[in-house]
Amino acid sequence: MRIGELGRRTGVNTHQLRYYEAQGLLEADRGANGYREFDESAVLRVRQIRHLLSAGLSSEDIAYVLPCAVGEAPQLPGCPELLAAMQSRLQRLDDQMDSLAQSRDALANYIDAAERTGSKSYPPFDHADQEPVPA
Repeated sequence: MRIGELGRRTGVNTHQLRYYEAQGLLEADRGANGYREFDESAVLRVRQIRHLLSAGLSSEDIAYVLPCAVGEAPQLPGCPELLAAMQSRLQRLDDQMDSLAQSRDALANYIDAAERTGSKSYPPFDHADQEPVPA
């Protein structure tokens, strides 16, 4: 099947499919006319890639685990190398979430403080000389 049909059958646009191919996640043969030709197994492969992307894995991580993937969901065997790669990615996600939580808390504190001071205009002015007054 050509790339357009693979896109229709998987709901993935052709640009993304070309990217998967460039990353080594998807293989295509070339017809005599130069068009990409995918076999039926590409549908399952694209679905596996989408599931793994939604789990937060990078294309590099996926290239590592994809040869072990079984089924659409997919299931991954518990070999030590595979577990180490997934645990590493989970730790990176946890670190990112901690950083985002800290940023969120800091921003919420700024908003709370600004709401408590309740200035009606910004910047606050001293009416005598109309210069901004530090808060």
